[in-house]
Amino acid sequence: MAYDKFNILTSSAVPLPIENVDTDQIIPARFLKATKREGFGDNLFRDWRYNGDDTPKADFVLNDKTYSGKILVGGKNFGSGSSREHAAWAVYDYGFRAVVSSFFADIFKGNCLNIGVLPVQVSPEFAETIFKAIEANPKTELEINLPEQTITLKVTGQKESFAINGYKKNNMINGFDDIDYLQNIKEEITGFADKLPY
Repeated sequence: MAYDKFNILTSSAVPLPIENVDTDQIIPARFLKATKREGFGDNLFRDWRYNGDDTPKADFVLNDKTYSGKILVGGKNFGSGSSREHAAWAVYDYGFRAVVSSFFADIFKGNCLNIGVLPVQVSPEFAETIFKAIEANPKTELEINLPEQTITLKVTGQKESFAINGYKKNNMINGFDDIDYLQNIKEEITGFADKLPY
């Protein structure tokens, strides 16, 4: 299925300065039974967001109205643990379009790119600068420019570049998943096949 096109995202951000956030914390295993990619956002960080009686935990950042935005800023080694795609689905379904961290687990990073969430890896120093800026002003905005592959702290103009696979970059700019990409070049594939001698 196609996802939102990603070009330039300017948004405030939600800070989660916790290291080694694994996929079981992002979406607990008991919520993996569904097969559609819908509804997972309700259970994003479920055990951190809610008490046993389903009341919100006031001290968790997603329950704090001070913070909002389409960008999640996480601590080092974000998305470690099991390879469940549902973790990326939960991030997307909640409304985040980018996750910023100083290091991502490879499989989680790939799963994000497959569904329209941009993982932006920055230096530890820049990550700390972002956290401090958000702490000082929760309305602080980041600009993530995918074509230019840069992330900018708007209040100061501080900027870093980030890496992304060219194929995945093209897909995100066009809002394609892998199947959409193949459908988009169907005529080229057919034309190539027609020229084969067998």
